[in-house]
Amino acid sequence: MSAAANKKLMQDIFAAAANPDPAARDRALFTASLAEDAEWVVTGQYSWSRTFSGKQSILSDLHGYVRTRLRDRTRTVAHRFIAEGDVVVVEAKGDNVTPEGVRYDNDYCLVFRLENGKIKQIREYCDSILTERALGPFPHAPVRAAS
Repeated sequence: MSAAANKKLMQDIFAAAANPDPAARDRALFTASLAEDAEWVVTGQYSWSRTFSGKQSILSDLHGYVRTRLRDRTRTVAHRFIAEGDVVVVEAKGDNVTPEGVRYDNDYCLVFRLENGKIKQIREYCDSILTERALGPFPHAPVRAAS
């Protein structure tokens, strides 16, 4: 796919998932666009820093645990997309609250690498101190959200 097509796909994914109404947020396009062998790399040197390998691990281990730490379905609003070749860089800001009422509005720089219309890798850069303060340390053993 072209850089323009990759950028459009990422714009569509973020638009569907950023609806202010939690019940209307749609992650189906993200899930469908995630390659089975994708990896999500949480950068840095804190408890969340690790690589989630495979679509199932990304959806269950990472996103599943995040869902247990937020009041509503996650909301991340993108405000800049930069595309070159098979890479799309997305600057975004979270709009979330924990069950304890703590705001979790992290700033993100997400670097997506796509291959044939599928997301193969995501590198996440964010405020690690805010992540641990609002969500706590990432557990050593996977914690899966209830289905």
